[in-house]
Amino acid sequence: MEIKGPRVIIRPLEIGDVFLMRGWGKHDNPLIADYNFPDLTDREIERWYKKKTSSFRNKYFAIYNEENKFIGYLGMKDIKRLRKESTLGLVFDPNYVSKRYGTETLETFLNYYFNELNMKRMYLEVAEFNVRAYKLYRNMGFKEDGYYLDYFFDQKLDLNSPYFLEVQSSFVINNKKIYNYIYRMKLEKEDFIATRIRSGENELHT
Repeated sequence: MEIKGPRVIIRPLEIGDVFLMRGWGKHDNPLIADYNFPDLTDREIERWYKKKTSSFRNKYFAIYNEENKFIGYLGMKDIKRLRKESTLGLVFDPNYVSKRYGTETLETFLNYYFNELNMKRMYLEVAEFNVRAYKLYRNMGFKEDGYYLDYFFDQKLDLNSPYFLEVQSSFVINNKKIYNYIYRMKLEKEDFIATRIRSGENELHT
């Protein structure tokens, strides 16, 4: 099974794809370092893949670009088939960020998700400080559905880092513990369709 867009092909994630992640770049921004693929042994990669794909409530997909480069993966997590909803996960090789692959991947996959799989809604969570990702999801039609404070993954974060100082209002320091604000977002099928219609109309008038 393949889902094709103008520049991307999305297909079920295979173990061979995961080994290719060893060649991915690294994010310079320490706030999103948890998106970097960790240094894993062959056995650990096999366990990572099994953990991701063994549950019937999760489905993961590889994202390839027009040059047949493996540039990212996405997940439908916590699938609720009766309610026709799931939670989105999306990770890209840092070398291919800010090249509109995220926009095209979401447009392509969400069209499949809502129209082929006939799902009703999708959820996701995004850090408030991750403005680029937040804007991408808003442009797809996602709306805020919750807002909460969470324990930050790196408790040794350099609080004098310019990356942190630029977005420090998205963080809370309490008892020497670091927390950050998270948006929970939701996309209904009708909102996605309406957003695509508006986007098409804007293109006609440009």
